[in-house]
Amino acid sequence: MPEKAEPIRQLAYRLYTVCERKKWSEDAHNYNELIISWHAILEASHLLGIPENNRHFFRINSEEMMKIAFQNLGALLQGEFELGKFTIICGKNNTGKTYATYALFGFLSFWRETFPIKIPEKYVEELLTDGTTELNIQEFVKNARKIIHQGCKDYTKFLPTVFASPEKNFSESTFEVLIDKKDIRPISKFFRQIGSAKEQFFSIEKKEDQNTITVSLLVEKDKLRISREMIVRAAGDAIKDIIFGELFYNPFIASAERTGAAIFRNELNLARKRLLEELSALNKEVNPFELLTKVYSDYALPVKNNVDFTRQLEDVSRKDSFITKQHPEILTDFYDIIGGKYTVTKDDELYFVPKGKRIKLSMDESSSAVRSLLDIGFYLRHVAKPGDLLMVDEPELNLHPENQRRIVRLFARLVNIGIHIFITTHSDYIIKELNTLIMLNQDKPHLKDIAKKEKYHLSELISADSVKVYIAELALIKLEGKKKRSRCQTLTKGDIDPELGIEAKSFDTTIDEMNRIQEEIIWGQVDHE
Repeated sequence: MPEKAEPIRQLAYRLYTVCERKKWSEDAHNYNELIISWHAILEASHLLGIPENNRHFFRINSEEMMKIAFQNLGALLQGEFELGKFTIICGKNNTGKTYATYALFGFLSFWRETFPIKIPEKYVEELLTDGTTELNIQEFVKNARKIIHQGCKDYTKFLPTVFASPEKNFSESTFEVLIDKKDIRPISKFFRQIGSAKEQFFSIEKKEDQNTITVSLLVEKDKLRISREMIVRAAGDAIKDIIFGELFYNPFIASAERTGAAIFRNELNLARKRLLEELSALNKEVNPFELLTKVYSDYALPVKNNVDFTRQLEDVSRKDSFITKQHPEILTDFYDIIGGKYTVTKDDELYFVPKGKRIKLSMDESSSAVRSLLDIGFYLRHVAKPGDLLMVDEPELNLHPENQRRIVRLFARLVNIGIHIFITTHSDYIIKELNTLIMLNQDKPHLKDIAKKEKYHLSELISADSVKVYIAELALIKLEGKKKRSRCQTLTKGDIDPELGIEAKSFDTTIDEMNRIQEEIIWGQVDHE
């Protein structure tokens, strides 16, 4: 029952939380072991009934198998990276970390919102003639790699928009998503209706254990107030969700510029409103929304998304995420990190309410840490869904080392409830704390004692297999079309040992140098005396 797998895992996590609150440590440990081992359990369940000598041909659909290959992407000349449940890119300034992050976010957004999967005209004709048509899923699965390749090719032309940069800067860029055909597993069932506020025009449905998608008119043909192009687009989007929905995550990004968006939220809203009013009065032929789009084109796509998100907080706050409903303890931890809660009034005024105080602070009155975590806070409380990809550019921004450690522990909890994490960082505190979570996740008595003494919860521990680390640096690699290796800017995969954690050379070298200098200062003074 593959469709029951995620609800069962969520139930296990919920039971773990209950046991932890009740201080039933042994039961809590058992449920946590189930959560941590979930991927292996799921893979084993898929192997049932497959002859042992054929099992090497089988590979479970896994989010960890999504690999990105690129060339000429900003400072990065060539490289690739594989996504894990928790993916980290670290390195010095101006080494390409943000380029890799923005490019990935741009692709996932482009795939979901812009790239069309074309439906043969014969199916549209059949729908309009007979009132129903059936699409064979396997035809699209068979061509899945070609579809993805075309999507990547089209996306490469979109890169200047993602980075708000001249086209010439990306004239030789490539961006490719590498997926094994065995990883493509359509979802078991799907249903969607397309229409207006007053009536629905047609439905798209995939029933459980069927290899067809049925598109059916819900109104008479002469009452169908929707274009053929819209039918093709809606059906194509449904195919993307059915066939590729498990492969390509729904991304949410908090860019390094997020603090500015929080401070100037009201000014942005007011300026936008005035501009629209003035343009509407000035010239009826001017499209104000098109002009606004051109104005926003000066900013990279992730920055624009942050600005739009902060402008829509009143609408966003009307919904509750699955975290709010099922894992409120995670929000409690987040509120402890920021020292209070965010609130939006019915007049769209945004405030921060410090814990234990009867005051409301505007964003410019609040701390920089409160502003830098604004987007993440509203995402967790109102937007988050299982299977999302939460991307944070430099989560350590404006955070004290203690809170940097706590935010990593919160990220690990998110991973364990089904949200994927992708971060860039300059912080050794973040890497070291993640190391601790990896190293404590071993079935050894003394480690359990340490975890208990230092107040680490089982829900914060994470498997080394779930983590992928890359260092943006100069390294010897073999460039495409070349016989010899060359030293160029790339992403180097970091080593992760379950017992020793992550080897992050970019931090270790600097820390070693600082320690050496301080030792010389101290011991040199002693020797002189």
